Amino acid sequence: MGVSADEVLRRGAVAWLEWRLQQVEPDLSDARLVGMNLRGADLHDVNLRKADLTGAKLVAANLLGADLTSAILDGADLIDANLRSIEAITTSAKGANFRRANLSNANLMGSNFTDTDLRDANLSAVKAIAIDLTWAKLRDADLDGINLHRATLCYTDLVHTNLAHADLSQAILTEAELGAAHLYRANLRQARLRRSHLVGIYAVLANFERADLTDADLSWATLTKTSFKSAILHGTNLRGANLIGADLSGADLSGANLTGTDLSYTNLRHAKLDRVNLAETILTGAIR
Repeated sequence: MGVSADEVLRRGAVAWLEWRLQQVEPDLSDARLVGMNLRGADLHDVNLRKADLTGAKLVAANLLGADLTSAILDGADLIDANLRSIEAITTSAKGANFRRANLSNANLMGSNFTDTDLRDANLSAVKAIAIDLTWAKLRDADLDGINLHRATLCYTDLVHTNLAHADLSQAILTEAELGAAHLYRANLRQARLRRSHLVGIYAVLANFERADLTDADLSWATLTKTSFKSAILHGTNLRGANLIGADLSGADLSGANLTGTDLSYTNLRHAKLDRVNLAETILTGAIR
């Protein structure tokens, strides 16, 4: 009778590597690997569907192309792990540590990544539709081209993150921290950014059409040629922001702070400017 993959894995790294040389597709689906020390383990292309890796030590492990669909990684330690191109649909990774991990091109659709540590991680070109990243830490992470359509990022730390070309359409970012984030050509159409902090962001040519930015802080942001068509900017702080050439047609700017804001050559057709003091606002060539 053959030895199961999880039994071999428990024997240690040497036994696992020797056994892997003889296997075409190691199967660890449904395996219970709770708290196991798998530091540096070679698990590339392994089937880990529905495996329980709660609290497992996977520091610097190689999981390239592994299938982690519906697996449990709650509290797991994946610092410096290679998770490129993994399938992790509806996976639970609550409180897991992915610091400096490489998750580029991974599929994380519908997964629960609440309270995870993803600082300095590589999430470029990741499919993360409807993922839950509430309270997650993504400071200094690379999210270039990530798909976060309908994702939940409430109270998430996205300070200094690279979100260039990211799809955040219909995402929920209530009270998220995005200070100094890079959002070049990012799509935030219909995103909910109430009370979010976007101080000093770089969002040239970004799309905020119909987004809700009520009471958000966009002070000193670079928003040139950005679209805010029909967006809600009620009470938004735009102090010192650069919106040269932006499209604010149909936007609700009621009660917004436009002190020192540069609205040169912006489109303000049908924009609501109730209770807005434009005395210190630059409006050179603006269309009203």
